[in-house]
Order: sequence, then C-alpha cells, then structure tokens
Amino acid sequence: RVERNTERILDLFDEFGHKATFFTLGWIAERAPRIVRAISERGHEVASHGYHHQLVYDIGPKAFRADLTRSKKLLEDITGAPVVGYRAPSYSIVRDSLWALDILIEEGFRFDSSIFPIHHDRYGIPGAPRLPYVVERAGGSIEEFPLTTRLLRLGSKTLNLPIAGGGYMRLLPARFLLSQLRAVRRLETSPTVLYFHPWEIDPDQPRIKAGLKSRFRHYLNLRRMEAKLRTILAGLDFAPMGAVLDGLRNEGNLRKLSL
Repeated sequence: RVERNTERILDLFDEFGHKATFFTLGWIAERAPRIVRAISERGHEVASHGYHHQLVYDIGPKAFRADLTRSKKLLEDITGAPVVGYRAPSYSIVRDSLWALDILIEEGFRFDSSIFPIHHDRYGIPGAPRLPYVVERAGGSIEEFPLTTRLLRLGSKTLNLPIAGGGYMRLLPARFLLSQLRAVRRLETSPTVLYFHPWEIDPDQPRIKAGLKSRFRHYLNLRRMEAKLRTILAGLDFAPMGAVLDGLRNEGNLRKLSL
C-alpha cells in the first residue's frame, strides 16, 4: 500500500506541477527501494525521517545517532544524492531533546523540520519561532523549517493555530486552511509547510485496534483527504524545502537564533 499510495501522490504532484520533500523512513526504503528512486527521479527531494520511526526523546542520543546514520546512508545509496534534510518521527525534537540538533549538525544535515511551535500532548515547543530560521548551537548551525501555524489574537492572548496539514488538514475545511496558508505567505511574507502521509489518501486501509484517541487521530475524514489536498494544491505553489531554504538564505531572510 505504501508504494501504491506514493505513486498516486507522485502522479498528483505531476498533475498540479509541484515538487516536494519526501521525508522517508529507512525501514520503508530498505523494503521498497524502487519507490524511493522514483521519488528522486521525478524531481523531488528525498530527506530522512529516521529508520525505525522511534521518538527521539524516548531512544536517547546514542540510539538516535545510529538510527539517523543508518537511514541517511541507505537513502543516499538508493538515490545517489546527498540527504541533508530531516524530520523527527512525530515531531519529537522538543525542549528535552534539543541535543538531537547537535547530532544532526555533526552528521552533515543542513536543515531540520521537526519543531512544531504549539502545545500538544506528544510534541511541540510552545514559544519557538514560527517562521524559518537558523539554529545556532555550540558545534555549528542548522536551518529549521518549523511546521506552519497561524498566529491568532484572542483578546489579550495569542494562539498558534496549526495549519500545516496531516490530522489538522483532515479536521479543518480545505478552503479555511488554504486561506490561512495564503495569509501567512501574504502578511508574514513567509513560505509555508503542507505535510501529509501516503496512508492519508487511502480510506480503504485495514483498521487496527487502538484507543479512541488514536483511532480519531488516524482515521478521521480519510475519504475527504484527497479532495482537500487537490483544493490546496490548486491554490498554492510548492517546492522542496531545500530549494525554498536556499532562496531564503540567498536573500538574507533567515535570522539566526539560539535554542
């Protein structure tokens, strides 16, 4: 199902003329190298999502490095191209696991897209910058492309509304998300992230036994997902993260920050 769904996504991007970054699991790449080569050959960026999809803050620095390097080498061997981007499983680079950024720098990664500047029960760094920036660490720096939020002011308080995709995309109306993504681009002159998984366009996937919260998060509105995706792809332009960050860097639009 992974290969079939990814082929559908590649065809969808061809239809709308978009290129993307595919954060790819090493476990999948090892079992389906053909689809990883197809992603690269059709002009998209292949980046790492780790090997085993283990949460960074659960496995610790030593296991994280081993998982990271295994995935990186595997993807580079399949595509013949450097892998310089990373996204942590379930956005699990949080305050207590910022050490992961140091390991990413040491292992030659140029950018990360793991930090979600929201409150969530499993991930997020509330108060982290919302727009792309450079994280300066003791051993060097790495560019961060955070998951997109819309800053809303409610009286004296502010709220970061997640609009980057995935479960939020399945929950919220497509035209609302499109308007919010456009607003970030227009009002904050910033590129935005749209993410989703191959399984999210597969409403007939087998159901597994899980708790109510997990089932809600995973299976909500699967049948509506492809139509929502088409609405957003028709209304905005998209490009691989590495290319977008190159443009921001060349224009001097990446501020340097410490985390």
